[in-house]
Amino acid sequence: MSSALAHYESFLVNNVSVISTLESSLRSITWILPGRFKDAELASEALSALLNVTSLYHDTLLSKVVKSEPKLRQLVAPSLHARYTRAWCEKDARYKWAARTLELIKFVQLLVEMGLRRRVSSKARWRGIVFIEVIKAVLRFMLLRITRRPLLSPPIPERDFDPSMLPDNLSETSSPTLAPSSPPDSVPSTPDHLRNNRVPLPPHPLIVQPPPPTSTTKDAVDEYLLSKALLPTAVKAPTALVKALVGPTAWLAEIVYILRPLIYAIMLARDSGRNTKRPLITALALEFVARQLRRTPSTGATLERSEYSRRDSDIAWYLLRGSIWEGWTRPKLDAIAERTASLPVIGVMSAFVKDWIPLIDEYHYYTAP
Repeated sequence: MSSALAHYESFLVNNVSVISTLESSLRSITWILPGRFKDAELASEALSALLNVTSLYHDTLLSKVVKSEPKLRQLVAPSLHARYTRAWCEKDARYKWAARTLELIKFVQLLVEMGLRRRVSSKARWRGIVFIEVIKAVLRFMLLRITRRPLLSPPIPERDFDPSMLPDNLSETSSPTLAPSSPPDSVPSTPDHLRNNRVPLPPHPLIVQPPPPTSTTKDAVDEYLLSKALLPTAVKAPTALVKALVGPTAWLAEIVYILRPLIYAIMLARDSGRNTKRPLITALALEFVARQLRRTPSTGATLERSEYSRRDSDIAWYLLRGSIWEGWTRPKLDAIAERTASLPVIGVMSAFVKDWIPLIDEYHYYTAP
């Protein structure tokens, strides 16, 4: 088993751009599969879940490769989100495993719901959904207790670089999880940059900064100088990029935000089949209560501001939920799809919309908070 894993890791490291292209192609297929044949949505979601899980493994492996190679670290500058989440993963093993478990559950939750819908009754399916939300809420509270800071989504580092930036062949880089199988046959030769210390090697094009602007206007000069300036976030400790929660109001805002999906699922399970507006109104009220109670981040709190901006943008998903979806959004989408069905190019998009509308009707996790 370890030998097969080592071969796969070696293949991945030496064919990074090919793997990335394959992942993108397969991910595109998952968007067009629903509606093409019986149980096509199940096949699409199974493929999507498999891709997400393997991408998580690939990201972990590539981050180890980049971390172990100084020349690659110069090419890949981590984002603030990656610095923060990676620092917590390295600092606390409980955070790492809770965050990874939470992401794995999010990858497979829709697939589990599809299986439950085909095998058990509606009541049992909603019990399963509530159970999943309970596990997710417990994991989020674990992360909150460990960090004592607002939760970021996702709680693990994302792939923050294009794999095509890496060299095509990294055969000299061994697998990050396994030791080399045999020692080198001969003493390594002198590196190129040490053979002649009078003529420097040309810098890599990815780390070369653009030349100064040719314009001498004040705005152009200021823009160039700002691009060279060292920001406060560059010198902060990674775990200090988000300030700790202070005061009961800030804690209450985060607790309400974490409990919101669970409360919404419980109310839907109780009111399923009755088309009541209570779950939607309650979830929206909790959204705005959490938004009102949360603290206002400072100007320099870039990571926290981006997280709150993402949360505000996610409120638009309520257009695809509950009575808003049934009474306003879906009729408008149906009407637009009917009007554009005969148009040459837009008709393809209308068919795509028609295939997805029933899935939003039938499955909670397509648009769940």
